[in-house]
Amino acid sequence: MPTIGAREANRSFSKILREAEGGKTVTITRNGRPVARLEPIQKLRKSSPDRDRAIAEMVDAMKNSGLHFGGRRFTRDEMHER
Repeated sequence: MPTIGAREANRSFSKILREAEGGKTVTITRNGRPVARLEPIQKLRKSSPDRDRAIAEMVDAMKNSGLHFGGRRFTRDEMHER
C-alpha cells in the first residue's frame, strides 16, 4: 500500500486518484502519521437468482398493496399538515 504525505497528496491528487482507480489503496499521512486512506470503491456483486427474485417480490408488493409498517394510514391532507 503506497503512502504519501498530505502536502504531496494535495499537489498530485489526480495521480493518486488514478492509482485508486487502478485498484491501489493509498494512505495519506500528516507528520508521518496515517490520517486518511484513498481506496477504490468495491464493485457491486453481480445479480443472483435469489437476489433478483427478492427484488421482484418487493417491487410487486409495493405496486399492489404498499408496505404496511403498523399503525393507521394517513390521509393526504394529514401528511401535508404543518
